[in-house]
Amino acid sequence: MAIVEPAGSGGSGRRRLRLRNPATLEPLDEFEVETEEDVRAAVERARKAQPEWAALKISERGRILCRAIPHLIDRQEELVDAIVRETGKPKPEALAEVMGACDALQFYAKRAPEFLSDRTLAMHLLRNKKLRIAYRPLGVVGIITPWNFPFMLAFNPTVQALVAGNAVVLKPSEVTPFSGLLVREVLRSARIPDDLFQVVLGDGTTGAALVEAGVQKICFTGSVRTGRRVGEACGRNLVPFTLELGGKDPMIVCADADLERAANGAVYGAFSNSGQVCVSTERVYVVDSVADEFTRKVVEKTAALRQGDGGEFEIGPMIWPAQLEIVERHVEEAKARGAKVLTGGRRNPSFSGLFYEPTVLVDVDHEMAVMREETFGPVLPIMRVRDEEEALRLANDTRYGLNANVWTRDRRKGERLARAVQSGSAVINDCMLTYGATESPFGGVKESGIGQVNGETGLRSFCHAQSIIVDRFGAKSEFLWYPYSAKKLAWLRRAMRWVWGTPLGRWLS
Repeated sequence: MAIVEPAGSGGSGRRRLRLRNPATLEPLDEFEVETEEDVRAAVERARKAQPEWAALKISERGRILCRAIPHLIDRQEELVDAIVRETGKPKPEALAEVMGACDALQFYAKRAPEFLSDRTLAMHLLRNKKLRIAYRPLGVVGIITPWNFPFMLAFNPTVQALVAGNAVVLKPSEVTPFSGLLVREVLRSARIPDDLFQVVLGDGTTGAALVEAGVQKICFTGSVRTGRRVGEACGRNLVPFTLELGGKDPMIVCADADLERAANGAVYGAFSNSGQVCVSTERVYVVDSVADEFTRKVVEKTAALRQGDGGEFEIGPMIWPAQLEIVERHVEEAKARGAKVLTGGRRNPSFSGLFYEPTVLVDVDHEMAVMREETFGPVLPIMRVRDEEEALRLANDTRYGLNANVWTRDRRKGERLARAVQSGSAVINDCMLTYGATESPFGGVKESGIGQVNGETGLRSFCHAQSIIVDRFGAKSEFLWYPYSAKKLAWLRRAMRWVWGTPLGRWLS
């Protein structure tokens, strides 16, 4: 059964969509699909509100946004319940989204004045000039977000764009639209200017309209396939963009790893949020000498996980039916090609919703889809390797490059392997930390994305770095200005030989 399905049209003539709870398949609510005209109107409202906001000091923008923190704290239970209602995820995971929102507000409000303040640089040749770099807001930022962390992945980039002085139009996933409305509710509690932050609801047509609506940047999180279309449209319109796309994150377990910690990390890294995390551990390479013990520990810990809907449990449902079908296809294909299921491997018959049991596979090979394509579900394939170098080679044998994790007691070796993995980020003896580590820039390489969010680098990506060069002394003319002469040309040739052709010149330059 579809989680999102057509529900006719409303009195306005707009299409309506009906949403179901992924855990119970019970109807949740309906919403209207906003049209291209609706989206353009939202962008124009945001555009008119942006200059007044941008004129405020950075510290003042941060102070205003932080007025939302008491709302997040005082109404955390309501927010958590709303997220759980749309996603079915365990309450601790929903609460982590709200906690992440608090951290984003406090972190960027406190540090944005430093990250975005003008920088003054001495010029290495033109000593009579002064260079300033000013970080200017872009204007209106369109943010298109996914369904796996529907509150946090909408809230975090929105806060960064706003504190940088932009207006924002948010288009949440049609699978989790009401979490996007929660973001609006929270920011309204901060009493930000009217129209500065807009939310448009709808499906892919609404997102496509936002990309074409004259915004100054698009920040997209989602699939590689859709990301390509977004990037093509932005390139055609000459609009800067950030794409955070899929991953097939490897875990390398060295012979000297702490196997108890590594097994705990593997289980959490693979099954948190039912595996629906862009930085989930999607494939494990474990050195042969410790593979049996590591696998035994992983299976024991996986079998002890509780799957449920309500109450205390670790594993909720999948959120999107099409993704569940991909999970089933990957597991069935692996089984047909000789892989063994040590636990799980099927839909959970105890529930009516989109529940797939946490699954551990062994005897996999690198030609199976479960080792090459993004699964984005609760499946952990474990592959034995001769040594760490083979693990590294296989880890890099992928079109993805988002995150990786390495497990070893030798920190120097761990860092060497982490640096050698072709990924946007890597973690040693831990997992899934990078996005939540607010200081860290987050983004992928290869087909996992373009650009970065978070940290100083990510915050500055919501600005244009404007260089301003100032003459310091006010001379009436410059040596390189007109008129040209043979004497001036000869002097320039001597200067070229001296500046770049002598040790002293190179040192001074």
